[in-house]
Amino acid sequence: MSLRARLSVRREGFGLDIALTAEPGEVVALLGPNGAGKTTTLRALAGLLRLDDGHITLDGVRLDPLAPEQRRIGVVFQDYLLFPHLSALDNVAFGPRCRHVPKAEARRTAQEWLTRVGLADHVRKKPRQLSGGQAQRVALARALATEPRMLLLDEPLAALDARTRLDTRAQLRGHLAAFPGATILVTHDPLDALMLADRLVIIEDGRVVQTGDAATITAQPRTDYVARLVGLNLYRGRAEGATVTLPDGFALVTAGDEQGEVFVAFPPSAVALFATRPDGSPRNSWPATVTTVSRHGDALRIELTGPLPVAADVTPAAAVHLGLEPGREVWATVKATEVRAYRA
Repeated sequence: MSLRARLSVRREGFGLDIALTAEPGEVVALLGPNGAGKTTTLRALAGLLRLDDGHITLDGVRLDPLAPEQRRIGVVFQDYLLFPHLSALDNVAFGPRCRHVPKAEARRTAQEWLTRVGLADHVRKKPRQLSGGQAQRVALARALATEPRMLLLDEPLAALDARTRLDTRAQLRGHLAAFPGATILVTHDPLDALMLADRLVIIEDGRVVQTGDAATITAQPRTDYVARLVGLNLYRGRAEGATVTLPDGFALVTAGDEQGEVFVAFPPSAVALFATRPDGSPRNSWPATVTTVSRHGDALRIELTGPLPVAADVTPAAAVHLGLEPGREVWATVKATEVRAYRA
């Protein structure tokens, strides 16, 4: 069941206007900063928000004129919204019952789905007796038990701790791979998107700013948000051969040969810091001032201002040796071979 949608929703101080597609069996992840319009998109698809303009077509059938319960869409909300007074079995059976399936048949369907998600021994438990990962699987089973034509997931792993999230992500990936319809996943976590989705759609300020597979998005970010998401320094300028001149006049030497408007990107790990101007005058070097120092995995992330604001990753030992702290003046360098330019 392929999705073809154009969603236009206007609210005070915000407007969503995007085109969205998804193929049968495809998982599309929506990413973007807070307030970008991701959840608005999901609610519009589900029929919980009225479109001001546009359309929603699923397998050739217009959904936007239909009420939410008529759309045959399964939804897993961020907080799961399980009925606290019902058992896991009755929570999952609720969907089929709403479609007027006889009670015994609905409960058989619920039992089958709870078995599929590994909860056959938890059918009589109430939501308060379930772990976060178990509750997430009950919510997924409830959504799938209605035999939906499309699945909408709103931050389905956000409420889980790190260990549970790891295990549940792997299980969810298997269930999504077996689902024949289109899946739209909203997440703030790039790892969830990379592990679960076939394609990423980046939304900012109610507009799609970039779309593609994970390899394309991570290799060629096109906005500051995406660059931060994938951990790259990103700039835009005008290229003449291997030299890219930024709007403020700073020039970067790159590994490529381009002409015209380009993006320039390199990882923080490519930036080297020195107490004094380095010998040999590397082609990309400039004075900088440390603004913040923070932990970033096994390294320290150093934010610097100067002719070229930049993030650098250094080892704790190097940070101590250089005396890196806010206000410290250093020299930054990056090799031309580490700098990639690509068309804007």
